[in-house]
Amino acid sequence: QVQLVESGGGLVQPGGSLRLSCAASRSIFSFTAMGWYRQAPGKQRELVAEITNGGSTNYADSVKGRFTISRDNAKNTVFLQMNSLKPEGTAVYCCTAVALGYWGQGTQVTVSS
Repeated sequence: QVQLVESGGGLVQPGGSLRLSCAASRSIFSFTAMGWYRQAPGKQRELVAEITNGGSTNYADSVKGRFTISRDNAKNTVFLQMNSLKPEGTAVYCCTAVALGYWGQGTQVTVSS
């Protein structure tokens, strides 16, 4: 069993930045890609960014150039740096261990003036 705990969400003005963290309860990054997904009210969950166990990254077109996914293997933590946030970025952001099927509980991000 693996627990994933997200943190770092909050209220931010349009154009602002937030850094989300996802801490895993044990070392799993060598076994699975890690992904950040988001779900806005009334919308389907969508992939935001992913980092493979080899370190390759993939981003949704809507966040390319503004968001960066990274990880700290020693701390079993994945990050999502979000810059130039837009109101449509308001959602619950969750991390997942893709190959293992584990999900965190999510953290709310609200982009509003």
